[in-house]
Amino acid sequence: MTSLFKLILVLSFCANAIAQNNSGRSTNGFKIEGHIQGMHDSTLVLAHWYGATSFIPKDTVRVNAQGYFSFEGDKPLPQGLYLVVPPSKRDIGLHLIITEQQRFSFQTDTANLIKNMKVSQSNENELFYAYQQQLGQFNEEAKAISLTSKAAGTSANNTTAKDGLAQLTKRAEAYQAQFMKEHKGSFAVELFQATAEPTLPTAPKAANGRPDSNWVFNYYKAHYWDGYNWHDERMIRTPVLQTKLNRYIHELTVQNVDSLVKEADWLVGNAKASEVKSYIIWYITSQYERPKVVGTDGVFIHMAEKYWLTGVYPVSDPATLKTMRERVAILKPLQVGKAFPFFKASDTLQHPISLQNLKADYTVIFFYAPHCGHCRDTAPKLKQLADRYLDQGVRVAAIAVDDSEADWKQFIREFGLTNFIHGYDWTHTLSFQRVYDVAMTPTIYILDKDKRIIARQLPFEQVEDFILFHQRQQVGASSSKRMPGKS
Repeated sequence: MTSLFKLILVLSFCANAIAQNNSGRSTNGFKIEGHIQGMHDSTLVLAHWYGATSFIPKDTVRVNAQGYFSFEGDKPLPQGLYLVVPPSKRDIGLHLIITEQQRFSFQTDTANLIKNMKVSQSNENELFYAYQQQLGQFNEEAKAISLTSKAAGTSANNTTAKDGLAQLTKRAEAYQAQFMKEHKGSFAVELFQATAEPTLPTAPKAANGRPDSNWVFNYYKAHYWDGYNWHDERMIRTPVLQTKLNRYIHELTVQNVDSLVKEADWLVGNAKASEVKSYIIWYITSQYERPKVVGTDGVFIHMAEKYWLTGVYPVSDPATLKTMRERVAILKPLQVGKAFPFFKASDTLQHPISLQNLKADYTVIFFYAPHCGHCRDTAPKLKQLADRYLDQGVRVAAIAVDDSEADWKQFIREFGLTNFIHGYDWTHTLSFQRVYDVAMTPTIYILDKDKRIIARQLPFEQVEDFILFHQRQQVGASSSKRMPGKS
């Protein structure tokens, strides 16, 4: 996540928090009294989730010697899922649901926070923990059956165990269905349904006689969001939305621009709550400004042009929009598939070089600075690659973006880069960051034989594998075209 998007997220949250505090809700404030047996003389923080990785603290208290404490405030809390945690140990906290009922109490024990939880005057939290406690009971019964079967070790006992587990599964499923039906409309049920996996029906058979895995995948993806309530803004203050987005975008969607843009627009269109819509726009945009998958930065451009620069995503700071507009202008000509924008460079004798006319199946553009430590580590490794593939259609063009002429020439001599094509901006008028997105060095591009970009911002460690992979793709595509019956 870039610093730009971190700043936008914070600003968006602050604006939303102000809106909530002035939304006409009750101003009776909140009071949550707790007693945790086994905890004493320590500090606890009450914080709500914001996405799956961020927490927004709302109150901090001291726990007394007997384990008692009380969170209190004059203004109502934003509704959602909260954590009660020590300041530095958020992984061992307990959860509380905050809805309209913001005056309640609970008690539990550090020996087992969920199993020992008892809540008073909060129907949502009573449901939340009753459900988890019952599922915990089913889990303990399943472990007991498995341990008994393992100890006995006979086939008869294994059969009995399987029957027992099957009956237990039916009981658990019946309990879940009844719970969801009886308490439909509660936020607790909404949370459980949103995190539930789609129930897969029996898959049809593929040509090989086995269940059709493609059908299973497509069905799963089509029903992935079935239990999610797109109308409820409280879901933004839970880890559910970001967790589901992350899996849907990165695991269930093909990582190419067309597929990602289609799914991004579908997700934004589904979001009925304004804060959820804004979060989805922000999240997807932040994932693809500097994406991990080569060639997908077109998603960032799409999100910026369709949602940010048109005002769909609320941004009040003109500087943010200016930065976004400049970023789009830089990236748009550098997308995979575009012709590489060459500049007039010259070699060490100030003779102009023409990379456009370079005969090579693959051209590796290596933007570097002679005093850059990572560039100095990369140069000898890149030399080995250039020497190894010189007769196989791979050439390296090294472009110095910083330091003096003397430093540049010394770098070439020091690493013996005789098989490189060297370029330098003798006029010192080119902004490599603005034209080639060279925000750091080294920056590596790979071009095909037509000098079109096929990869950019690629770590050196992936260069050879990427070229070999691309070669295999090209061979496969050529073979496919030659197959009988293929056009």
